[in-house]
Amino acid sequence: MTSGFAHGRSRFGWLLSLVVSVTASSTAFGAGEYDPATKPEVKSLVDMLASKGIDRQKLTEAMRNATHQQSIIDAMNRPAERRLRWDEYRDLFMQPERVQAGVKFVKTYEDAMQRAESEYGVPREIIAAIIGVETYYGRNTGKYRVVDALSTLAFDYPKRSDFFRGELEAYLALTLRQGLDPLELKGSYAGAMGYPQFMPTSYQAYAVDFNGDGVKDLWKEPEDAIGSVANYFRRHHWQTGGPILVEATGPDVPPESITFNKASPPSVSVASLEQAGIRPQGALPSNANVIPLALNFADGHYRYVLGLDNFYVITRYNHSHLYAMAVTTLAERIKEALAQES
Repeated sequence: MTSGFAHGRSRFGWLLSLVVSVTASSTAFGAGEYDPATKPEVKSLVDMLASKGIDRQKLTEAMRNATHQQSIIDAMNRPAERRLRWDEYRDLFMQPERVQAGVKFVKTYEDAMQRAESEYGVPREIIAAIIGVETYYGRNTGKYRVVDALSTLAFDYPKRSDFFRGELEAYLALTLRQGLDPLELKGSYAGAMGYPQFMPTSYQAYAVDFNGDGVKDLWKEPEDAIGSVANYFRRHHWQTGGPILVEATGPDVPPESITFNKASPPSVSVASLEQAGIRPQGALPSNANVIPLALNFADGHYRYVLGLDNFYVITRYNHSHLYAMAVTTLAERIKEALAQES
């Protein structure tokens, strides 16, 4: 998934891949940079997968034709979640056009949305918002060849090489076992794929054949994407009918005694926040644990929000409080627009 890293991955969806897509599309593909014959670490990967019954010749061909993309390294080193204020990040996703496109997406796939709600307990507006933030409902699924993105990061990005080697192994395994061409499929600069921008290991773990055609296809089948996002959330302990966040009031400057904006389980008590001058606007017991958020704006003011368990689940899709806030906000607006049209 993601898209951000979800499930240990960075899944910024279309966000920065759109910024760097011109560079990606203009880079000529070469060959041989990851040839198993000259790269021992690549040969080791091929040997391991071949030992599991995957065609060695096809594995070798795929890696011989994978190419290094410096723009991928550059994009990994400047994620938007680390450099934007909340209002800047929010405005990337909250255009009226994106909300209306979300309404249309829900209505177009109403049957799948209803089944996803019934089977997995995840609201349709949350499912739509994830896909809306990740890929604008399938419009921007990425322009990098996935094999190039994952090879570049597996072998030329040392600080995350182990993680991306695992994703490359998963990608080669799932494509070749399903009869797909690993050289053709495209995704984000981080190797996230399809409507929901699943990373390959998440694809293996959470993708479902929701339209019943015998194939788990997140590139071309929105129904499968809808079911897969809902399955991902359920498997990460989404609480059906539970709230996501509670608004709060607080001082002009966030208290230094409180750690804000951590994509971690709720662990800060309401009582300790109240002692620091932060008070929930909804009913929460003093012993309840929350994720305190301080969202900054251009004029220097802060909006205080208390994330609950379902907010944490959203951060499992992308480990960023800004991402989870964007998904929550877009979902709210889609839900409001659907109610107005009903």
